[in-house]
Amino acid sequence: MTKLRVLDLFAGQGGFSLGLERTRGFKTAAFCEIDPHAQRILKSRWPKTRIYGDVRTLNADRLRDDGIGPIDIICGGFPCQDASVANTEGQGTAGERTGLFSEVVRLARELDAKLVVMENVTNLLNRGFGDVLGALAEIRFDAEWECLSARELGFDHERDRLLIAAYPQRKGREGHQPYNGLLGRAKASLSKPCHAATLFHRSMVGGKRLVRDGYGLSVGMERRRLHAIGNAVIPQKITAIGHAILEARAAA
Repeated sequence: MTKLRVLDLFAGQGGFSLGLERTRGFKTAAFCEIDPHAQRILKSRWPKTRIYGDVRTLNADRLRDDGIGPIDIICGGFPCQDASVANTEGQGTAGERTGLFSEVVRLARELDAKLVVMENVTNLLNRGFGDVLGALAEIRFDAEWECLSARELGFDHERDRLLIAAYPQRKGREGHQPYNGLLGRAKASLSKPCHAATLFHRSMVGGKRLVRDGYGLSVGMERRRLHAIGNAVIPQKITAIGHAILEARAAA
């Protein structure tokens, strides 16, 4: 079966692409990530994949001119700063950063994507989630959503996140939408925790709490690396979604 081609927006360290490509059914056609440090990480891991900078300047014509296409799936964890509970004055989707969700919707329309998968903090439900659904409805996409925490995957931290899947609406009585119920099936497949090695190990050293990676190496002084980890989507979540996508596609 031909691999599904992915446009990974707000890519960070590439957690979406890593999770999807682990299923062997997806290939990342291009990334879009504005942070130079994250771009270097992506370049080291996907040296042959084009990386674009500002999502606001990316469009279907540019991708076509660069020989990238077609795109089957658009994914991305759009910025959460305006929706996070840590930002008590955040304006949600009306904010400059979280409002960039609209660029995902625009590209889904321009590229005629068959599926969009997005991730954000759960507080988005209280800060403009209706705007996201409304924008998707305007391009005639249905949407579903689920909340899934890192703890449900067997990790030792909470990291609860909202996952959104959107796809073109069914037309009258024509067939059925194979991706309907996608996130529910993915979450059900994770009902038994994977008990993978934890992403973060915490220890008390000299009275100071340090964040450590899976190898026990301190990253407390590596601020750029810690920032990148903080922005990353957990690949295991996305792998489960990837398997659900492939199963739905095979059954269609």
